[in-house]
Amino acid sequence: MPKNKELFRDLLKQADIEINGTRPWDITVNDDKLFDNILLDGTIAFGEGYMDRLWDCERIDILISKLLRSNIEDKLSGIDKVKFAANYGVTKLKNLINPQAVNRVKEDVPFHYDIGNDLFVNMLDERMAYTCAYWKDAKTLDQAQEHKMDLICRKLDLQPGIRLLDIGCGWASFMNYAAAKYGVICDGLTLSKEQMALGQEIADKKKLPVKIILQDYREFTPDQPYDRVVSIGMIEHVGPSNYDEYFKCANSFLADDGIFLLHTIGSPTSKDGTDPWINKYIFPNGVIPSLAQLSGSVENKFNIEDVHNFGPDYDLTLMAWCERFEKNWFKIYKNYDATFYRMWRFYLLSCAGAFRCRDISLWQIALTKIGADLPVNARAA
Repeated sequence: MPKNKELFRDLLKQADIEINGTRPWDITVNDDKLFDNILLDGTIAFGEGYMDRLWDCERIDILISKLLRSNIEDKLSGIDKVKFAANYGVTKLKNLINPQAVNRVKEDVPFHYDIGNDLFVNMLDERMAYTCAYWKDAKTLDQAQEHKMDLICRKLDLQPGIRLLDIGCGWASFMNYAAAKYGVICDGLTLSKEQMALGQEIADKKKLPVKIILQDYREFTPDQPYDRVVSIGMIEHVGPSNYDEYFKCANSFLADDGIFLLHTIGSPTSKDGTDPWINKYIFPNGVIPSLAQLSGSVENKFNIEDVHNFGPDYDLTLMAWCERFEKNWFKIYKNYDATFYRMWRFYLLSCAGAFRCRDISLWQIALTKIGADLPVNARAA
């Protein structure tokens, strides 16, 4: 047995994973060069190895959950110190610039969200919500996404005629729901032309008071403050060097007695970057914030009224998305290729595994301006 293969066999056994085993989470290695690649390039080589068919696994979600729980990457870093030292140097260099500057983010956001509306239509729920659903008392993805939207509406204490701004509105799924169910007047910001086109089309067909604006939050100047501000799954694209400005903008957008609801993936540790494979293929320059990073930037701008963690619900959401993606692949495969299929499947299932082992969480944070009265429904759950 090659030396590197033996090394990985022993490490994987500690995570209850076997090479070429028979269990659904065991890894089938089709080419032993995978092991050399991983030692050379780390996690990016693992993801690319799946894309290139160097390995297979029936239950990638379980595999990733086991790998994360056993800290395989930390154990490898002790073996391959040169490679990880080089990566650290790259990270330090990136910190000298702003990877989420306005001109940069206008390229990075379309990289993911403009892949093709056909992909997302066939993967997401009927409302086109591309963020964690709320599975309490829900049996289907559609129900869970509606429960999430209604939960946010109740936390915001929405009433007919209220003006709401959605920072990073996607396909306007939340705005369309809030306008239809609660009589709210909505504006939304996005940097994705594809999202803007489809989201506005849906709103216009239903004759809803919803307007989508193709603009970065740092370039947006409203005519007057909004009664409510919401940002659902967008701050992951903001980056730590921009958190202060992000919350400063949100504060300026919000009326003095308003409520700001932030919905975000959360990390238990403060970081400046993300997994190299995710950064290259899925979310360029995305960063999952920690509570320490967020609370530091909120200081002197907002009161934190409530923090609600339902991270395990993202595991269920991602598994539901993957099921729909695989089920409907035959409808869209001509627009993509087999490598994309494996890339997207690895993305969805590996993220599900990360949420399952609580490596990352999902937070909803209710915020009010300093000096405002306590909202009635900020803790609605």
